Amino acid sequence: MTHPTLTLNDGHTIPALGFGTYPLVGDEGGRAVLSALEHGYRLLDSATNYENEGVVGRALRDYLRESGVPRHDITVQSKLPGRHHAYERAIASGEESRARMGVDRLDVLLIHWPNPITGLYKEAWRALVELRERGVVRTIGVSNFNERLLDEIIADTGVTPAINQVELHPYFPQVDLLARHQELGIVTQAWSPLGKRQAPYGEPVVVAAAERLGVTPAQVILRWHLERGSLPLPKSATPSRQVENLEVSSFSLTSDEVEAITALGRPDGRLFDGDPETHEEM
Repeated sequence: MTHPTLTLNDGHTIPALGFGTYPLVGDEGGRAVLSALEHGYRLLDSATNYENEGVVGRALRDYLRESGVPRHDITVQSKLPGRHHAYERAIASGEESRARMGVDRLDVLLIHWPNPITGLYKEAWRALVELRERGVVRTIGVSNFNERLLDEIIADTGVTPAINQVELHPYFPQVDLLARHQELGIVTQAWSPLGKRQAPYGEPVVVAAAERLGVTPAQVILRWHLERGSLPLPKSATPSRQVENLEVSSFSLTSDEVEAITALGRPDGRLFDGDPETHEEM
């Protein structure tokens, strides 16, 4: 199977579509992650706060042992929690994430939330830069950062994040932030790419594109992400849905369809009602 990739600003590549692992825990979660790997996913998204780094790591090791697939073919990423933003604590937390996953090096580590209320996000970013220098992680980035916070950490260190993982779906298309990411060479990862409880499966433009292409509305939305250059992280424990979500590389949307789906964005479309400038994430 061919796995489309995106090139990061640090010279590495990353699969163009990944597998979200929240809230997959325990034996059932491990089976879901293993199923995703068996069906062709090559990017696994975890986090300290998901409390499943060990589950993801075990599933990865089981899959590598049984499949013979090289370790370097699979990208595993985790996220630094807000309570660990102080420099030395962030260094230790990165080491702990690597140990819990049981890998020689984390492929990607992101700051999970900027936590401006504590004022340590610059310190956390300096720590991630150091973790990269030490070889603990390969690629570093952030999550839920807005344009101002991105500019601050770049000015502070001279290092631009390779990734910013944010909420992004048709009702919250993040047009301005996506454009800024493109200017900076930052890959946009999309959490909740299908819109969760308010997925726009019934929107006329989505239905029409699905009927034209002979695919599902969910596949249309995931393809919309790829057409815009964002990297979606769909999550499902159901094997058939895992397969469906991954099979979006064999068809394309028209530019009019992409624009019409983007135009579904609305003021109340955001799923998370917090503000990156004030919300505190532990």
